[in-house]
Amino acid sequence: MSGAGRGEDGHGRAGRVLSGLAVAVGCVLFLGGFVWGALLYQPYTVPTDSMEPTVMRGDRVLAERIDGSEVRRGDVVVFKDKVWGDVPMLKRVVGVGGDKVECCDRQGRMTINGKPVDEPYLAAGSPASITAFSATVPDGQLFLIGDHRTTSLDSRSHLADASHGAVPRSAVKGRVDAIAWPMGSWGMMDRPRTFASLPGGTSHPGPLPLVLASVIAGAVLVLGGAAYGPMARRLTPRSGAGRDGGSGGRGGGKGVTTGVR
Repeated sequence: MSGAGRGEDGHGRAGRVLSGLAVAVGCVLFLGGFVWGALLYQPYTVPTDSMEPTVMRGDRVLAERIDGSEVRRGDVVVFKDKVWGDVPMLKRVVGVGGDKVECCDRQGRMTINGKPVDEPYLAAGSPASITAFSATVPDGQLFLIGDHRTTSLDSRSHLADASHGAVPRSAVKGRVDAIAWPMGSWGMMDRPRTFASLPGGTSHPGPLPLVLASVIAGAVLVLGGAAYGPMARRLTPRSGAGRDGGSGGRGGGKGVTTGVR
């Protein structure tokens, strides 16, 4: 009986240790994931419809904090440039330094260095541009266009500027990795394959999936570890009370007999 009690205590002690360890590790993963995400990502609310249907007005996006030198064609970036109004804007990069960006060819497509570009992110039937244009992007700069080509005010609207509509790479504040809100629109931002064959290719997604995995795993460990104690008490048979009661009863009888003597 005493051996069984020690065994049960040992199992209970081990369970409590593992439970505490799970909570501790879970807290590290959960809080670490949030801190990691806060350091790498900045949330933005989209104020206009210039990026529809890819990103809708009012959507909340997560932009990875990157250096402008990491930007590639096809990226959707947040940037801020005084010539454009000195407020954060969201556009897609279609040209980098040295590119000649033109529109449109006989099929109504935009061309980069003479190569036609199919743009699957445009709304069905939407033209690559409602106005013809041609621009050569200066070194170290970017040519930016919104996906809603009929309403977006972008590089095409600034062709008469000294930079011919281009924006310095240093103006980039972040690259959009995902749509975070509303929940129904949640998803990672695709890298268009149409730009992959061009020099420099496309960029790679940031570590957002790992950040989310860390937060979720941490939450599961914390909840699981915290729930162990109550669950263990509910599932453990309460057989010790009956044995103790019986022993106590016999002991009480002997005490009465001794008292009579």
